[in-house]
Amino acid sequence: MTDIRSRKLGARNLLAAAVGGVFLLGLVPDADAQLAKKRNERYNQEKQEQSAQDKEDEVAKYPQATRAEPDGEGSRGMRKSLNAMIKAFNADEFAEARAMSAEILADADATAYDKALAAQIGAHAAYDMDDLPAAMALLQQSIDFDALDNNDHYGAMLMLAQMQIQEGLETQGLATLERFLAETKSTDPQHLILKGNTLYQLERWEEAAVATKAAIDASPDADPSWTQLLMGIYLELDRPEEAARIAEELAASDASNKQAQLNLASIYLQNEQLDRAAAVLEKVRTSGQLETADEYRQLYATYLNMDGQEAKAIAVIEEGLAKGILQPNYEAYVALAQSYYFSKQDAKAIEAYQKAAPLDEDGETYLNLARVLWQADRIAEAKAAAQQALDKGLKDPADARRILDLP
Repeated sequence: MTDIRSRKLGARNLLAAAVGGVFLLGLVPDADAQLAKKRNERYNQEKQEQSAQDKEDEVAKYPQATRAEPDGEGSRGMRKSLNAMIKAFNADEFAEARAMSAEILADADATAYDKALAAQIGAHAAYDMDDLPAAMALLQQSIDFDALDNNDHYGAMLMLAQMQIQEGLETQGLATLERFLAETKSTDPQHLILKGNTLYQLERWEEAAVATKAAIDASPDADPSWTQLLMGIYLELDRPEEAARIAEELAASDASNKQAQLNLASIYLQNEQLDRAAAVLEKVRTSGQLETADEYRQLYATYLNMDGQEAKAIAVIEEGLAKGILQPNYEAYVALAQSYYFSKQDAKAIEAYQKAAPLDEDGETYLNLARVLWQADRIAEAKAAAQQALDKGLKDPADARRILDLP
């Protein structure tokens, strides 16, 4: 008889739902925020005319940077063109701003500073036009001119790294990010988690664990998704005990956080600690938070993989069916049939098998029904079920034929 106990539990199913979508979205600082800042603070006409003293007074975002602030300035002859480009950009005239950027980049009289600034404005305009390849190329040009102050130079480098990673160019993005971190000496948790996330995508698990843990340690209020990322990394490294420790801390910190509880249960399943997994999932159920068919299936499958827990599996299945969360389909009925069978409730097992058998793709469930009917000494019904099993198709018809040959 097919036994649900022998089925592999999907130990990572619940965790994957939480972790799978975490690793890029929400971790990378929003490039649009940088864009708004450029419009409203950095690249406007007044900024171009500020005094050298004002420039010195600007707060340095990267005080530990190894790069010396450049001495280059914009040429007087290009000021009008630069201001016109900036004005067009601030007016959301992105095509015009890009055209002016290209003209400045091609002008032999433009200084390195003029061209670096033009490339950066052109990159932001291209980004707003959803031309990401052009935006990345222009950001690289701006960096290569090496003429902007550290705030803008490294801002361009960070944005380029983010865009490369978002566009699936993780190897290039990581190289850009590592250069940024090496030159700025940044310990900003947002920068470190971006590195950890990128290393995770590249399946460089050990390095990802180091970077992600550094980000968490550097942040007094680390985002819960960061700890979920580290948890996922530990699972990939086959270090489930460390993953469980993190999951337990998250679950204990907020008992009402359903996803944290599901993650903990999933890791217990990964560790084959079925009793602990069942206890966590049962608390979620009794609090009324089991809401999906997958969640109900995980709980009843866990019970069916434990000795003597069939009654609890039955309660979960029947509740799920009553609430309409579990559908009255083959999977639910066969699990219910097996639960009754292993708890020695043959009559109810027969009823469930009778519902499941017509929904099976072949005759195996009819054969199980025939076996239970034969054990219950309902021979005529057992023969009928055996014939239906043969009619529907069996890999091995021997048992069905033996039942048909009964006196």
